[in-house]
Amino acid sequence: MSTLKSRITEDMKNAMRAKEAQRLGTIRLLQAAIKQREVDERIELDDAAVVALIDKLVKQRKDSIAAFEQAGRQDLVDQEQAELEVLRAYLPARMAAAEIAAAVASIVAEVGASGPGDMGKVMGAAKKALAGKADMGEVSAAVKAALAG
Repeated sequence: MSTLKSRITEDMKNAMRAKEAQRLGTIRLLQAAIKQREVDERIELDDAAVVALIDKLVKQRKDSIAAFEQAGRQDLVDQEQAELEVLRAYLPARMAAAEIAAAVASIVAEVGASGPGDMGKVMGAAKKALAGKADMGEVSAAVKAALAG
């Protein structure tokens, strides 16, 4: 069975052969982040942990893009956007908004949440259930909507 890490390594080799400098740089950055986490925590990352790490890198890129757009640095926006596309290729297919809303509704019922004060309880359960399957920003918005209504 091919793991996500082995796919990333294979893609790095292919990017080297094809002389795709930008793609290669992004893949190397991803591999360095994986290796750093494995060394720091003395563990071997499984696919779920790698997806969580990629999610974190994607969020960093989105935040950087927003900051660079505000600063009027289109060159840096383009670079971050290119890195974002490479990273997104390694993420599993994301849930649609309707699917997220339905999953959140069942989690709200499951934990017995009844109002905005239970946001933390619902988000904790939602993170476990939807990690890697949905954008957590969208999940958070769906939880707020479900608890407000």
